[in-house]
Amino acid sequence: MPDTLYIVLPCYNEEPVLPETSSRLRDKLSRMIDAGLVDSDSKILFVDDGSKDRTWEIIEALHSSDPLFSAIKLSRNKGHQNALLAGLITALDRADVTISMDADLQDDIECLDDFIHQYCDGCDVVYGVRDDRAKDTVFKRLSAQAFYRLLKIFGVNIVYNHADYRLMSKRALEGLASFREVNLFLRGIVPLIGYKSGVVKYARGERFAGESKYPLGKMLAFAWDGISSFSVQPMRLITILGIFTFIISLGFMLYSFIMAVLPNRTVPGWSTLMISIWLLGGLQLLALGVIGEYIGKIYSEVKDRPKYIIEKVLD
Repeated sequence: MPDTLYIVLPCYNEEPVLPETSSRLRDKLSRMIDAGLVDSDSKILFVDDGSKDRTWEIIEALHSSDPLFSAIKLSRNKGHQNALLAGLITALDRADVTISMDADLQDDIECLDDFIHQYCDGCDVVYGVRDDRAKDTVFKRLSAQAFYRLLKIFGVNIVYNHADYRLMSKRALEGLASFREVNLFLRGIVPLIGYKSGVVKYARGERFAGESKYPLGKMLAFAWDGISSFSVQPMRLITILGIFTFIISLGFMLYSFIMAVLPNRTVPGWSTLMISIWLLGGLQLLALGVIGEYIGKIYSEVKDRPKYIIEKVLD
């Protein structure tokens, strides 16, 4: 007997894309059910992350018209990662396997069959990996490559060119639920679960409607969350930088001493003093900023506030 699949889609102000998204996914999931790949109880689970447009109204209409659609509504906007986690944990008691993806359907839904085939072959986690970035702008392509390489340098175990298009078995979801951290970076957490994993390569399409929810500022904040949530290397770099600065300071001291004892030589005092003050002041502020970020994360974790609150469930 085939297993029950829940396709989890976080939604935030997705009014322009939902009619097309729901139509395509309904057709795809129906074909998978007819082919015997998944059970007839399989669902498409929308997660409304506090949308300000008609997203929830459209989802309610879809649920009323077709039992294939289910949904949860969060009490307020909690961000993509929290919304995704809410959908996955909700599906944990309802499904044997889940596949998460974005609501704009830039991820190729025809690859869903490949995900299920690898799951049937024993994979508890299957990562959707982009096979190229030819459609990206030069800036986005270079920044994305720098992001993944930087995470690797800092020791974060992450799958290259993988976002949040992934399959997780019930066992893998139970492992995910045991991670209690508030600062979520699921791309880094999921590989920590372990179990057998596989990869499905696909070509990412263009967004057919609406706007991207990740402008440059959010992308940079997301990258920093990924680094600071899984690595203390930035703090170690501060230590290395401090040692390096101390060595330079010793060099300046030696230089000043030599200039003082040599005849007819003037010690260049003002320039050296100002450069030293600005250099050390800047390093101190940088160090305090990085340490403050980590203390802030500890503060959030210690309070242990709920990552999300579900206001309504349609299932």
